[in-house]
Amino acid sequence: TIMSNMHKARLERRIAGSTNRWRFPKQPFTGDLLSLSQMCKALSIDFEEALRNPDRLYIPQIQKFFCENFKNKDIQSAEADVILECLGFKWELHQPQLFQSETLAKLYLKALTQGTTYPLRELEELLRAQSPKKTKAKSPAKRMIISLKINDPQVTKVAFTTALKNLYMSEVEINLEDVLGVLASAHILQFSGLFQRCVDVMITRLMPSTINSFYEAGCKYKEEQLTTACEKWLEMNLVPVVGTQIHLRKIPQDLLHKVLKSPRLFTFSEFRLLKTMLLWVFLQLNYKIQAIPTHETMMTFFKSFPENCCFLDRDIGQSLRPLFFCLRLHGITKGKDLEVLRYINFFPESWLNRVTANHYHALENGGDMDQLKDLNTQAMRFGLLFNQENTTYSKMIAVYGFFFKITGLKHDTTSYSFYMQRIKHTDLESPFVAYEHKPVSLRAARLVKYEIRAQALVDGKWQEFRTNQIIQKFGLTKLSCKSHILKIQTVGIPIYVSFAFIFPPS
Repeated sequence: TIMSNMHKARLERRIAGSTNRWRFPKQPFTGDLLSLSQMCKALSIDFEEALRNPDRLYIPQIQKFFCENFKNKDIQSAEADVILECLGFKWELHQPQLFQSETLAKLYLKALTQGTTYPLRELEELLRAQSPKKTKAKSPAKRMIISLKINDPQVTKVAFTTALKNLYMSEVEINLEDVLGVLASAHILQFSGLFQRCVDVMITRLMPSTINSFYEAGCKYKEEQLTTACEKWLEMNLVPVVGTQIHLRKIPQDLLHKVLKSPRLFTFSEFRLLKTMLLWVFLQLNYKIQAIPTHETMMTFFKSFPENCCFLDRDIGQSLRPLFFCLRLHGITKGKDLEVLRYINFFPESWLNRVTANHYHALENGGDMDQLKDLNTQAMRFGLLFNQENTTYSKMIAVYGFFFKITGLKHDTTSYSFYMQRIKHTDLESPFVAYEHKPVSLRAARLVKYEIRAQALVDGKWQEFRTNQIIQKFGLTKLSCKSHILKIQTVGIPIYVSFAFIFPPS
């Protein structure tokens, strides 16, 4: 029987053309293999892949045909070619629009060629009948019913309807509340143009309430453009925006870890970043709380654990260690902030002892930070958030007896400059209040390695301005006390300005 079947298959081969090339009359190919190979080369399709998956041959051709010939044709009055059954509803569709979706195109072509001996001949007749040059010819294709099953809960009737509307209209508005559903619909329909439109909308509408769901969507569909945009947005807004809202709870740990490792991360100070992280942990463990707690409430919560073991050494805290490894605890230098670190019993004793030892060594050696080498991963970091209403904005920093003022100036609607300046302790504006118990260094010069970075969002893209990594001696005279000035031009507001520095051995 097997031999007879093989013999029968051989007998069915036919000779085609003047060159007597062999061809196969059965599905999926009605043409000869030489022309098939040539077609694959023209379409940049792997020949072996085409033999396994013939859909790849004709769907791109037909999509291109309808796109070129029916892009601007009015089909509103034409009778529908296809009825799509999906989500318990029926939609009437037309061929030129249907072929923008690879999924619908495959379903339609499968229905069209089902039960035929020569499927590609059916497709050729379809294209001939639909050619604009033959407007009087009637399409041989009967009105067909195709079905699409969708199990994605994100795909609602409203979202799917919006996706189908985009087959006909290029500027259908995508509402923020529906964009995830439309994105999911576009993915299922394999409608690349709409999928990209959804991604563009999501990138421009990142905010505390959407950052988590948009990031998860980017991961689900492996859309690197979207996940990268979420990461960059959170690098700037974790501390000043998200860290003040209940939406902080929804930030996934893997995204948080990426952001904490980034040298672009903006924070006002290391202690502000620590408080944001402690709040995130608090919200993970207290799901019923729906409002931001006070700092005292958080401190009391962490202090409530037994004192024989710190939080990060407990089972509940072990998985969080990678997050807190990213913090630069040596950047916390204020006495009252260091007292908080010990009070909450959150960090291992060895971590705190290392911080204390580093501070002691630096104070004993005129501020030298021998253990700090890399500006991107170890520097002290401080930040200014320059808003629309600011024309001049500055903040005082005190580190190991040295005082610096970080300053931002607005010159006109788009011109800004940022710099840091060493201040003599006797010239402090409030020496007996804010700095009464701080050490004072009498060194005339302080070697500083620093970098100033400014970032602003313009039309969904981040502009970044930065100085080089500069090593400079800061004195107390007018000529030696000021850093390099970072001058920028941008229409973006707010501007996130970061000052990173270390004191190398001098």
